[in-house]
Amino acid sequence: MALARLFYRPHYMSDVTQFIAQIKRDHPHLQEDQRQGRARLWDHDLDRDLLNEFNAARVAQRPYVYSTGNADSDD
Repeated sequence: MALARLFYRPHYMSDVTQFIAQIKRDHPHLQEDQRQGRARLWDHDLDRDLLNEFNAARVAQRPYVYSTGNADSDD
């Protein structure tokens, strides 16, 4: 246990942690804005039927899409 106390720094904060804390102090609305942005872009239900239609309509892609040869020949 004596070794653990050797490296103990009670109030240490890294530069990154200090930077983030400062940003949060300067912009208290930031976290709520992030939550609203996430809700707008990600937190919504998917239309499973529409997703299945999109997946069914996929067109097979050639293994090497930048091939300059004819689509029927093996390059």
